[in-house]
Amino acid sequence: MLPADIPPGVDWVTLPNGGRTLAYTQSATPPAIPVTPAQPIPAWAKTTALLAPTVGAGIGAAGIGLSYAAPGLIAMTHVLWSAAALVVAAVIAVPVLFRTACRATGRGGGTQTTTRITQNITATGLFGRANGTINSL
Repeated sequence: MLPADIPPGVDWVTLPNGGRTLAYTQSATPPAIPVTPAQPIPAWAKTTALLAPTVGAGIGAAGIGLSYAAPGLIAMTHVLWSAAALVVAAVIAVPVLFRTACRATGRGGGTQTTTRITQNITATGLFGRANGTINSL
């Protein structure tokens, strides 16, 4: 075997009976590991590390606040639904009551005849003067 084919950490050793063979060996000095100098912590990492517990505490406080406010919020939704139902009932009931009241007083269209108005208007040209008659039947 050529010396170029021998991997690192393997070397020729002499056995007690005088024979020579390849074996794993320990080097006298450990290989030097390059030491990189410590890098400073970026400002954004410091800011994020300081804000994370604050945001978590804020979310927790909001959850506690909502749990205390839940009965009031439920009551407010009931009030809003009741108000919406009242508006819908008023929109439907007011015209019905108005029509009933007009019929009872005789102002409605119950037995009275209605007046029909017809218009006959003529004009010459796009910007011509218009003439017309109004007839009531």
